[in-house]
Amino acid sequence: MPGSKILPATIGAMARDLFITGTDTGVGKTQVSVAFLHALRARGLRAIGMKPVASGCHWTPEGWRNEDALALLEASDPRPAYALVNPFALTTPTAPTIAAQKAGVVVELPPILAAYRSLRQQAESVVVEGVGGWLAPLAEGIEQADLVRAFDLDLVLVVAMRLGCLNHARLTARAIAGDRCRLVGWVANGVAEPLDFADEYFVALQQHLAVPCLGRIPFLPTASAPELASLLSLPA
Repeated sequence: MPGSKILPATIGAMARDLFITGTDTGVGKTQVSVAFLHALRARGLRAIGMKPVASGCHWTPEGWRNEDALALLEASDPRPAYALVNPFALTTPTAPTIAAQKAGVVVELPPILAAYRSLRQQAESVVVEGVGGWLAPLAEGIEQADLVRAFDLDLVLVVAMRLGCLNHARLTARAIAGDRCRLVGWVANGVAEPLDFADEYFVALQQHLAVPCLGRIPFLPTASAPELASLLSLPA
């Protein structure tokens, strides 16, 4: 039923690593990633967030920091070193390939893989947040699909509930399948004031996406991460 709450998954289905991607930038990937971390931790699991490449950082006494990566770190238990959560912190708030060029940084896969393996030794689940939409490259010659396949991650798609969401969600799902990656679920995220015919759009997305909806988050700008986690189900 549209608007119905999705019950949490059973504990036997929880200890898995997830890659959170989106239909575009600004769709709430960090919000959903943090909520998944809280959902995992609420069930007694050690869970750590990771943002392998982040653009748009500010300087602190500890070095360059990204707000999304800090939110993931704050939601993690245990809390590892920042450099493991965000191996590549790029200063300019733009596409990672452009931000890396501006910073004179070469983003490479081996340091990301090493950081992920270190996180994996510390926790039962790692939630990895991607950049922008699915086809936004991580770096020159490195697609997000390369990282997902290297980590053998399950994918969750965050769909921003706004005009165009049907097209964006279906295109992204097809691209993920074409990249030979596993899409295991999607989350409907209300990123702005309610969409006209929101229930109808939600039903249409359920019909056109071949994987289950793991949660429907309304526009809740002041909701806490645990509150949002209660609206999510973990993949079966």
